[in-house]
Amino acid sequence: MTDLLAEYLPILIFLVIAVGLSAVMVAASMIIVPQKPDSEKVSAYECGFEAFNDSRGQFDVRFYLVAILFIIFDLEVAFLFPWAVSLGNIGIFGFWSMMVFLGVLTIGFVYEWRKGALEWE
Repeated sequence: MTDLLAEYLPILIFLVIAVGLSAVMVAASMIIVPQKPDSEKVSAYECGFEAFNDSRGQFDVRFYLVAILFIIFDLEVAFLFPWAVSLGNIGIFGFWSMMVFLGVLTIGFVYEWRKGALEWE
């Protein structure tokens, strides 16, 4: 049992050093740098204007469609790089499997295009 616990000792040491170092950095920044918040520092900076509505309001469905399109093409790229690297090892079956995958994605893209999901008014 002690051999098993001894294997976890480097992880414990790493965690103690990481937590201690981050606590020292946060404390040092609070001690060394003067904390003087002003209206410019605490203003909204993400969108450029103050929020004027409840954040739980409804969004247009087109925002979700764009997000889904991003996820689809992000996944496509995430699968294409390893596939291209290992294409020599996986052979013809791997090639046609990816062609089926890309075909399904292309059909989905064409469907969204035809439905007008890419039209922004």
